Amino acid sequence: MLKKLDEFKIGETGLIKKVEGEGRLRRRLFDMGVTPGATVYLRKKAPLGDPLEVTIRGYELTLRKSEANLVYLEVKEDG
Repeated sequence: MLKKLDEFKIGETGLIKKVEGEGRLRRRLFDMGVTPGATVYLRKKAPLGDPLEVTIRGYELTLRKSEANLVYLEVKEDG
């Protein structure tokens, strides 16, 4: 099941399948390590949902909700 990163709940983990966006924004996400095949763990959300803090490739990264809306992940089920 594909789900956008901004729809994740705290504690969910997923595998990036697709990154949308164009030009500089897409390049910026790729430069931060937000690329297909990377595993993402949602650590925290601000009270109003923006920004989000994730763990990706062994480090913590803060993304705006508008950036997280461009990242599609396959949810990893526990078990």
